[in-house]
This record gives sequence, C-alpha cells and structure tokens, in this order.
Amino acid sequence: MASITLDNVVKTYPDGFTAVKGVSIDIADGEFIILVGPSGCGKSTVLRMIVGLEDISDGELRIGGEVVNDKAPRDRNLAMVFQNYALYPHLTVYENIAFPLRLQKGQFSETEIDEKVRRASALLELDEHLDRKPANLSGGQRQRVAMGRAIVRDAEAFLFDEPLSNLDAKLRGQMRTEIARLQRRLATTTVYVTHDQTEAMTLGDRVAVLRRGELQQLASPRGLYEQPVNLFVAGFIGSPPMNFIPGVVEGDHLRTPIVDVPIDDRLRRAIGDRQLVIVGIRPDTFQEAGSLVARAAQGRGVTLEVDVDQTEWLGEVLYAYVPFDTDERVAAKLEELDRDLDGEGMRTQVVVALDSMSTVREGDRAELWFDPDQMHVFDPETNENLTLDRGRAEEIEAEAVALRKRALERAHRREQETAGAGSH
Repeated sequence: MASITLDNVVKTYPDGFTAVKGVSIDIADGEFIILVGPSGCGKSTVLRMIVGLEDISDGELRIGGEVVNDKAPRDRNLAMVFQNYALYPHLTVYENIAFPLRLQKGQFSETEIDEKVRRASALLELDEHLDRKPANLSGGQRQRVAMGRAIVRDAEAFLFDEPLSNLDAKLRGQMRTEIARLQRRLATTTVYVTHDQTEAMTLGDRVAVLRRGELQQLASPRGLYEQPVNLFVAGFIGSPPMNFIPGVVEGDHLRTPIVDVPIDDRLRRAIGDRQLVIVGIRPDTFQEAGSLVARAAQGRGVTLEVDVDQTEWLGEVLYAYVPFDTDERVAAKLEELDRDLDGEGMRTQVVVALDSMSTVREGDRAELWFDPDQMHVFDPETNENLTLDRGRAEEIEAEAVALRKRALERAHRREQETAGAGSH
C-alpha cells in the first residue's frame, strides 16, 4: 500500500485541449478517494494518468513518495478495475483471477498462485463459481471476478473506473456495500471514479469534485453537503439537488420569489453591500408548518405559503414541486450552472422534501417552514458560498478522520478474530 500525491497535474492533448488543469490531491495510505463530476470533467483522465495510461503534460505524480511520471504502467504496481470488467471469455473464473500472477512468469509457484486465488475467491464469495466462464455469470459476479484479479496482485493501490455503471440499480446498491466492506478489510489505498453521487457520498472517505478539468473542492461527503465552497459543488452534491433562487436585498429583508427572509447578523456579514445574491436551500430543509420540528422551533425560522404544482410520493418521502419566476439578472448564471450539471434546462421550481405521511398534493396551497440558519447565500458573479463556515468545515473533516480511524480499527480486529478462529 502507498500514498498517492498529485501535485499540480496537467493534461493537455496535442490539439491544444487541456482536459485537466493543475489538479493537486494528497491521498493518504489506505484512504478511499472518490473522483466525481459531470461528463467530461476530467475525472477518468486523472485516473488514467495515475495508472500510466495517459502521459502527464505538467506537474508531478508520486506514489509512496516516489516520482512516477515516466514509469510504465506495469512498473507502478497499481491494480485497475475497468467499467467493462475486461475479463477473458475463454478462461474460467479461477484462471481470470490468476492471470496477473501468471503474467509475472516464474515469480509465483503454482501453490502460491492457488493460495492467492482462493483467498481472493473466499473474500468475494466466488468459491462456487471458480470453474465457470464469464459468459455464465451475472453482472455482479463478473464485477467481483474483476475485483479478485486486482486483489491477488497485492498492488499499492486499487483504481476503479465507473465499475458499477453497467449494473442495475439493485445490484449497484449491493456492490457498493461489497466494495466498501472490502476496502475497509484490506485497507488498500483506493481511487474510484464515478458520476453517480450516491456512490460518491456512500463510499468515499473524501470526495474530489471536478468541473471542466479543475478541482472545485476536496472534502468528506458530509463536508461537501453541509459546507460547499461554491455554487457548482452545492448543485452537484445532494439528490434532489439544492434549490437556487434569486435573493434581492431590500432594507432588513432578503426578498426571494417564495418568501422574504429577515437579514440577521450572519446573513448581513455574508451579503455585505451586495444587492443581489443567489439563495441555496436544500429540499430537506423544509418542513410542514405544523410538523413537530417546526413547532419545537418556537417562533424561530420562517413560515411561507406556496402553491404546489406537482407531487411525487416515493414511500419514504414526498416531493412537492413549487414553480417560481426567476430574476433575469441571475437567470443566465443559473442556466449555465444547469448545463454544467448535465441538466435539461427545465422550468424553474423549488423542490420540497416532506414526510411520507404528508397529505399535501398537487393543486394544494401548503404552509411550510424552514430555518434560515441552514440557508446558503452565493455571490452571482464569483459563485462563492458567502455563508461558508470554515470553522464548522474543519470540525466536520476532523470528525470524518476520527470515524475513518474507528472503522479501520474495527475491520482490523475482525480480521484478527477471523484469522484466530481459522487457526483453531
């Protein structure tokens, strides 16, 4: 295992297009890092530069402290799991897993190869499939074979390039937990590329959000969700995404298309002398005005009445859609953001996440409540999150490190207990 450091790494193609623009990331030994972003943001290019499939135009890549810019892929001792699994159809599961070991001619005896394959097979619950061919396996089983081939190599790090995108939703969920469990158990440095933010939020110790080849923010999933540094990160992280509405300063209030919010000291410091801002409110910030949370607030917060255009009941949550007219001065900015986030430029509307027991339905006039302390304010010129609390952001990251340490210690204890039980 090893740390991986990208120091101002750049990728420019012969036609002059720069796909990666000075990305710097420190990946600790044993850490699970996610590279995420919309299509064409450069995340797969970064992964391919790490493994050596793409040349680095500028900057430095270090693995275990050693500069590897000019090293061939085979000399970097990294194991990559591709989107299409890249299995050999004519080989059995056993031989597919053993293949990387046989490539290193004479380095491993048949006994050593067998031990490594069977250890990986047991980890991945593939023992009963070892004699089968890939064509006779399910998508999830093929994915596990590809992971087994990576495990047997005892590589410095695992690199995953959108490994679950070919699986259906149920299988993706199962494989997510499988990958997380394995990574904890093996404690191998892992870099994982995805455009699926559910994978990013559930798998990674930290998540690197990329936009047009530039690193926007590197933080724990919770850090990205609670303290996004800019409009893009706020819009990319969260499902449904954060609502963005124009906010116009008028005296002591911030007037928005859905509600007027009193400007307290926090908002005053954030807004400064600006007259126009973009307000960000997450769907789950809203409550029905008569809910326990709203009643417990005892006068704090803001109440608003809205006309509900459409609702979606999903069993565990009810989504209500509230249309609004945006301010022309921020419309272009929000349309650009929507394009960057692979949006469809649909109507401007606020999405509200309510309790699944809610009786609110389309056509209703609903009374809602939210706490303005959970509201974000963005500069429409720079995209900067003006309400970013750097102290709170540091606390979240410290908590994430402590939780990661506890998880690794638990996994290590379980491994020792399993090994002890096996020796009796």
